[in-house]
Amino acid sequence: MNPLAQLIIYITMVTGTLTTLLSSHWFLAWAGLEMNMLAFIPIMIKKMNPRSTEAATKYFLMQSTASMILIMAIIFNSLLLGHWTMTSNINHPSSLMMTTAIAMKLGMAPFHFWVPEVTQGTPLIPGLLLLTWQKLAPISIMYQIHPSTNTYILLTFSTLSIMMGSWGGLNQTQLRKIMGYSSITHMGWAMMTLAYNPTITILYLTTYIILTTTMFLTLNLNSSTTTLALTLTWNKSIQLMPLMTSTLMSLGGLPPLTGFLPKWITIQELTMNNSLIIPFIMVTMTMLNLYFYMRLIYTASLTLFPSPNNTKMKWQLENTKLTLPIPTLTIISTLLLPIFPLTLNIP
Repeated sequence: MNPLAQLIIYITMVTGTLTTLLSSHWFLAWAGLEMNMLAFIPIMIKKMNPRSTEAATKYFLMQSTASMILIMAIIFNSLLLGHWTMTSNINHPSSLMMTTAIAMKLGMAPFHFWVPEVTQGTPLIPGLLLLTWQKLAPISIMYQIHPSTNTYILLTFSTLSIMMGSWGGLNQTQLRKIMGYSSITHMGWAMMTLAYNPTITILYLTTYIILTTTMFLTLNLNSSTTTLALTLTWNKSIQLMPLMTSTLMSLGGLPPLTGFLPKWITIQELTMNNSLIIPFIMVTMTMLNLYFYMRLIYTASLTLFPSPNNTKMKWQLENTKLTLPIPTLTIISTLLLPIFPLTLNIP
């Protein structure tokens, strides 16, 4: 891709997200979502092949459908209220349509089928952007309209997302699909407390972005895309094995790692609001997530690549990929929990 065109595309994508984050006008927020979507499609098909073209087409169709539902809800709401200002005072039909549109954009169940396929059809770095940066603008809209959202609809979408994401990742061997199903599950966890305490949603989203970024950069360092390729991790980069293992356990929410913090606070908030069945379902489904995370850990650290003995030791070439963020992100992804109580005392 032309460097100048690539620069313009990335600037447009960032500008679109910032426009949605900072706008108080419904049309500007919608326009920011469209700018972000149209700029991200060329990034997905940077490596032109039928798989990436199919993924970009699926992404465009799903996002454009969600945008159409969103603009219909915005127009309907503006006709009833007489203004286009983003406020928490939204009528019930418009709120329901907006919640559905944002759920489609976030890849929440029952609109989650496109997420694993699109993630699988893109390279690792565009897949990282799809599962992290592309979540910011839709969640910012939900954050602003959360007082008017239907709590039961949101809880239903979130519970279905946790269940579908946990079940769908069990029989996968493609790492990008596993991360896609993991994203569906984590979006369910993040949106679960939006109606009760949206600050917890922001905390969960921040933690999820850090963990997912660490995992994708680790996979990109060795260009690992399948569970079979993980068996060469011990040969390519021995130091990478404990980093990947700790990040995966943190993604699963095991204490005392960072990923346990948002899950703990989410369950605490739900139980404080007299909800016991939903946290039980969430914790049960987390066991399924831990299963396929532990399967990746087993593959990376306890198995050998099926090859003759004289080809097991790979020639060590100098790695030209960026490795500077990985140690810092790994520390944040695993060791943030012990110092979290200190942040509560910061004014």
